[in-house]
Amino acid sequence: MATLSQWVAGARLRTLPIVIAPVVIGTAAAVGQTGQVSWFRFVLALLVGLLLQVGVNYSNDYSDGIRGTDDERVGPVRLTGSKLATPTQVRNAAFGCFGLAAIFGLLLVILSSTWPLLLVGVAAIFAAWGYTGGKNPYGYRGWGDVYVFIFFGLVATLGTTYTQSGQLTFAALLGAIGTGFIGCALLMANNVRDIPTDSEVGKITLAVRLGEQLARLSYVLMLSVAIVLPLLLTGSNPWMWLILLTFVPAAAPSWVMLREQSLPKLVVVLKQTGIVNVVYAVLFTLAIVLNTWL
Repeated sequence: MATLSQWVAGARLRTLPIVIAPVVIGTAAAVGQTGQVSWFRFVLALLVGLLLQVGVNYSNDYSDGIRGTDDERVGPVRLTGSKLATPTQVRNAAFGCFGLAAIFGLLLVILSSTWPLLLVGVAAIFAAWGYTGGKNPYGYRGWGDVYVFIFFGLVATLGTTYTQSGQLTFAALLGAIGTGFIGCALLMANNVRDIPTDSEVGKITLAVRLGEQLARLSYVLMLSVAIVLPLLLTGSNPWMWLILLTFVPAAAPSWVMLREQSLPKLVVVLKQTGIVNVVYAVLFTLAIVLNTWL
């Protein structure tokens, strides 16, 4: 029987900035358009994102565990692979998170009258399970990065903006692409670390396809593009130059990815990339708030 702390560890909290950042950025983009924010809708969007991400983490734990992918894994605790919990318990935890996300998402759609997002929400849940679950998981064929970019970049950010203001903006799109790339960078760091074990069990991630050196370089490239992209807004919002400060926290994980040869030591990059995503979201938000209210 897994302890509460082991369940929390299995939820992989270091990955949660991947959903916090797009909700913050999407809300900020709406503020830039309307000058106001619905905090209740913000909280609902945040709960949907957090529950989906934890659900994905438990789902991956379950699916990788029963396939034997996690038998020799390094990094955060794996409940199924380490036999700390039964596969059924971990699967039910994933389904429970997806169910709660669906409830909060439905409430958000009703309050904001954004009915098209119902289909998007259903697609997000099926995509979350299909990442490593089912008979032919797309995460095992190198499409996991596309999933992260679409659902934890574009959908999470633009969906938040839409529920706040009922419309989309260019700022929201650029922020969505930027935070999507940072989310992909986080996944790339995780998958570079796992290249040897993933290759052995036939899990062909994008990192495996690219090879270790190109995968490491792609991490730095994705962070760089994400940080530079919002500068397209500086013509109407000079405060957006602040986004370049994100290069400061991005320097350390980029250096580790390029220079550290010991793959297990890349675990630290996950936390550092999460910090990069949070800093990016804060600076993006600050730039929009200062431009809107000053």
